[in-house]
Amino acid sequence: MIIMKKIYLTLIALLASINMFAQGWPANYSGVMLQGFSWDSYDYSQWTVLEKQADDMKGFIDLVWLPQSGKCIETTQVMGYKPYYYFNQNSSFGTEAELRSLIAKFKAAGIGAIADVVVNHRNTDGWFTFPTETYNGVTYKMQPTDICKNDDGGATAKQATKEGVSLSNNYDEGDDWNGCRDIDHKSANVQKIIKAYLKFLKEDMGYTGFRYDMVKGFSGTHVADYNDATGVEFSVGEYWDGNPSIINWINKTNKKSAAFDFQFRYNVRDAVNGAANGKVATSSDWSKLNSNDNLMHDANYRRYAVTFVENHDTQKRSESEQNDPLRKDTIAANAYMLAMPGTPCVFQPHWRAYKQEIKSMIEARKLAGITNMSNYTNKMAQNACFANETTGNKAKLIVVVGNNTKAYTPGADYAQILEGYHYRYYLSKSAETAWCNIPSGEYEAGFKAKLTAVSQNSNAKLVYTTDGTDPTAKSKQITNGNTINIDNTCTLKVGLLSNGTVTGIRTYNYTIKAFEPYTITIYANADQVTNWGSAMYFYAWNSSETITKAWPGTAVTATKTLNGKKWYYMDFKIKSKDAIVNVIFNQGNGTGKKQTEDIKAVNSTKYYEITPKQSDGKYTCKDVTAIWAPTGITGTPTISNTTTDNAWYTLSGMKLGKKPAESGVYIHQGKKVIIK
Repeated sequence: MIIMKKIYLTLIALLASINMFAQGWPANYSGVMLQGFSWDSYDYSQWTVLEKQADDMKGFIDLVWLPQSGKCIETTQVMGYKPYYYFNQNSSFGTEAELRSLIAKFKAAGIGAIADVVVNHRNTDGWFTFPTETYNGVTYKMQPTDICKNDDGGATAKQATKEGVSLSNNYDEGDDWNGCRDIDHKSANVQKIIKAYLKFLKEDMGYTGFRYDMVKGFSGTHVADYNDATGVEFSVGEYWDGNPSIINWINKTNKKSAAFDFQFRYNVRDAVNGAANGKVATSSDWSKLNSNDNLMHDANYRRYAVTFVENHDTQKRSESEQNDPLRKDTIAANAYMLAMPGTPCVFQPHWRAYKQEIKSMIEARKLAGITNMSNYTNKMAQNACFANETTGNKAKLIVVVGNNTKAYTPGADYAQILEGYHYRYYLSKSAETAWCNIPSGEYEAGFKAKLTAVSQNSNAKLVYTTDGTDPTAKSKQITNGNTINIDNTCTLKVGLLSNGTVTGIRTYNYTIKAFEPYTITIYANADQVTNWGSAMYFYAWNSSETITKAWPGTAVTATKTLNGKKWYYMDFKIKSKDAIVNVIFNQGNGTGKKQTEDIKAVNSTKYYEITPKQSDGKYTCKDVTAIWAPTGITGTPTISNTTTDNAWYTLSGMKLGKKPAESGVYIHQGKKVIIK
């Protein structure tokens, strides 16, 4: 009987645990999310590029919302919002293998990947043909009967009559989305496929949570059902509407999903721009932040509020696509968001532009212990100055934003820890901690770091070390508010010294590494393609510029013969830390001219064999760098004219700008050279 009771209690606990993790968004969650892409951010959001940023995000970013990762039917670069395949995860952002590697790297760094789940609609081949997909021995295929009866305003029904096919008997449960088929979520087949797809994303690919696209298009009850089926902990829906409608949708999910706080975003936009609807007034009106028309203000729903100030749909994409962007004060907008309850979602372009400042804001947020359920109090709401005090579970944080942040000064129980363009942060002295205004990270040059004592003891002193050891009473001292020089890679530890005891130690890891532009070489071999001929063009570009001549690019005549294979090659300059090269090999302009698929995000010397295999009429390429230059020895000594090539190469084949200073093995004039 006792054993049975224990089993029963264990089962109850297990069921409770499963239910807890399917409750939309964790209670008292202190994490910060990053939208890891913007519109057309193919360069900056390649899986391989994002993976390299994991260590830099660690400790600051907890969740990264990735672009829709399934393969689309289009052959050109697409953002993924017209999904075709579910179980094929080769997209414009990289291969499935690269995506799996990224998710694993994120997980190792304590970062969860959020999948962009687009299931309101689905693309078709023609009007009605969905792909047939097999996963784990089960075949999945949607049918015309899975399409909503009134899809595309009745146009689909007319086409169905013309082609003699039948649609669902159910009408669309929400807004229509023209251009793709709106699928019927009441269909048992649709439900089976989507549940299998979501389980695949979570259990196989390793995604931590889901961002549901365009949830206005189908009932929130289905989101609840899908989340129950997967046991997902993080779920957020894009319900683009006013606050009452968003709350109604959250309730329909049985509070098993969070939602983006659109009204919070509009509050920020109106305050920054000084006007609504994308217009800009003569001056900002920061008092507009004092609004009750958002999820974040509501104690019953702020747990489910994912706040943001900009995203891929509101950003300015071009002069012809103005959308609804923030026109100014982007960093102040982020400062406000990151000091408030809800779960803040930082936009990738903001992260790239203001990473150091945003990191410090996140550090302050976490130091205060602010969560998605924290309470806050308004302290000032004027046109030129707005101040809120948020109570974390460790301390209080005051954020002041506006054109005149000096108009508000908190009491003596607060210490200023951050200051920037139109924003200030004040931390309550009850935190009893040391503070440095420069966050951990990699920097290209030395800097001055300001140290602050946040303590109720006015006599507390600051002590620090730069060798990674904990500071003691005998360590170097510095006056509160003064700066120290950080000129080399080091681990800074700074603490409060009171009555001979050091407390409140904080650790900062700095890497000082000046970026030196370098040259890479991209090689192409077309021996496997019948009738490719001798014409070889390289068309290369990135998000900043077209690197070669305009399409079809630059005619390449330079060749090198390695072990009997003829390689066309071209050098490219890598000018910055995050610079990449995208390239297409082709035969030039003209009817029937051959070209390869896009090769993306190259930042080191690579060897590519153009294969006979085609994808959407474009020849695929195989990266054979590991075969032809695994150590830089294979083929390198046989490169023609090596005796006149005075450059230095790494063993991976990367060309260096000068003789290396670091010890190691290098290639110089066709020979291995050891530098001690």
